[in-house]
Amino acid sequence: MKILLFGKNGQVGWELQRSLAPLGELLALDSKSSDHCGDLNDLAGLAATVQRFAPDVIVNAAAYTAVDKAEAEQQPARRINAEALAVLAQEARCLNALLVHYSTDYVFAGHGDTPWQETDPVAPLNVYGSSKLEGEQAIQASGCSHLIFRTSWVYAARGNNFAKTMLRLAQERDSLNVIDDQFGAPTGAELLADVTAHAIQAVQQQPALGGLYHLAAAGETTWFRYAQFVLEQADAAGIHLRVTPATLGAVATEAYPTPAKRPSNSRINTQKLQKAFALNLPEWQAGVARMLTETLEK
Repeated sequence: MKILLFGKNGQVGWELQRSLAPLGELLALDSKSSDHCGDLNDLAGLAATVQRFAPDVIVNAAAYTAVDKAEAEQQPARRINAEALAVLAQEARCLNALLVHYSTDYVFAGHGDTPWQETDPVAPLNVYGSSKLEGEQAIQASGCSHLIFRTSWVYAARGNNFAKTMLRLAQERDSLNVIDDQFGAPTGAELLADVTAHAIQAVQQQPALGGLYHLAAAGETTWFRYAQFVLEQADAAGIHLRVTPATLGAVATEAYPTPAKRPSNSRINTQKLQKAFALNLPEWQAGVARMLTETLEK
């Protein structure tokens, strides 16, 4: 099996290099790759790369993810999140290759308290969500074999993430407030990568399993309770904190106005995925605790 991966140095892409390597010949690219084009801004270059490598599977882990910046940079966001996907989907169809792509709960309106299902109506609140939805629709309209994974609140041990930011601020500041009225499940890039590898193998055996799925860790929390959990883990590890789990402040979304509107409900229902691929998704705390163990030991 030949696998072509875009976005190799992102949070998910980095983990995918590990999880996909045992499946076959892997060509992993980023926007700065020289021998092959991995830049999603270069639509002609993308098409040429796919045609030249002729993969059995294309995995796109690259995206325009600057949610607030996208409000002012609508065209760059749509070029990377939608137009590039239309190109990859068309090339995948020509090669009869499987296209794997990652989307977001931001395609929904973000209200209520019920986890979103794959069949629920979409209504993005911001440009980022709209561009990601356009990418999904381009893939589906192409007729190519595909796996689209909608996920939420992604983090990784590599690079910056919410947990590391909370740890740093809790050591630097005398007070710290975190939003407590947005709900979701922190989902590790490692989990996304492992499920992706499992699903690719399954779809190679049973093509009918292709389609759109929701993928996130089990359980739910708020950003405030997520931060509290992080500080509790750090406190237990003997890290000196100026802001403790008990003194962390909870505030409403209105306390931190942003250019792009955020959903209050980022919960997603993963039953379809679990049933189709016989998976048990771990509670969000397990992955965060593991990531923190690696972080705190450094």
